Amino acid sequence: MSGNYYKGNEVSCCIKYFIFGFNILFWLLGMALVAIGLWAWSEKGVLSNISSITDLGGLDPVWLFMVVGGIMFILGFAGCIGALRENTFLLKFFSVFLGIIFFLELTTGILAFVFKDWIKDQLNLFINNNIRAYRDDIDLQNLIDFTQEYWDCCGAFGADDWNLNIYFNCTDGNPSREKCGVPFSCCTKDPAEDVINTQCGYDIRAKPDSEQKDYINVKGCVPQFEKWLQDNLTLVAGIFIGVALLQIFGICLAQNLVSDIEAVRASWVPPPLSMHRLPPQSSKKASAYYS
Repeated sequence: MSGNYYKGNEVSCCIKYFIFGFNILFWLLGMALVAIGLWAWSEKGVLSNISSITDLGGLDPVWLFMVVGGIMFILGFAGCIGALRENTFLLKFFSVFLGIIFFLELTTGILAFVFKDWIKDQLNLFINNNIRAYRDDIDLQNLIDFTQEYWDCCGAFGADDWNLNIYFNCTDGNPSREKCGVPFSCCTKDPAEDVINTQCGYDIRAKPDSEQKDYINVKGCVPQFEKWLQDNLTLVAGIFIGVALLQIFGICLAQNLVSDIEAVRASWVPPPLSMHRLPPQSSKKASAYYS
């Protein structure tokens, strides 16, 4: 502020540049995720036909990149520029936005614990919707295959859930070669095979249930996910607590920096009126005296 000076309070350089350095990495990572998402949509022709974004019946995994990347980009921008320029509006926005995310995470965790059965039903519905759209999007197909291979599962609650897909159902009118089958990701792994047999699931559900388990994983992904969660509860809880502590730490640092900036601004005082009437040389002496 022209003609004003301050004394006593200073902005902490350590906090300022720590927030700046951390958030510029966050900002660049968010930008990279958004760029990957836009590239994926461009490869699938979505950008040339925006209406196709809502046509997919299941989840388009690109949305995960866009939403997570967008949030990281906004948070990183606010924290980075707010700290560098000592902009209290951006720093307060950063704190509030981070606080909202923390509150939503905490609320989601509590609701998921209280309404376990409802969450299980919604997860079942979500997986079945994506099973219907399995062949509609290559990214969704890869995501489902990865999930089934990682958890050694098939369908939401069993292999028969693949009846929901028009290519795999067992109806008499289904002309598909994959009729009454399952994707290769449902098949049990053979350590001796170096090349994946993508046709290992053909006609497998036409066999008796007692024989199916010799060729495919008969357990559903929902119970397998529950089992994985129970087996890795300490790890999952540790990750959630670690993320929560980082968020709280970020909020505290940003609020501390805001307090420093506001304290410095509050300490700005105009020079004495008598200094305006003194000759230039005397004005410098008076300024030195008052400082």
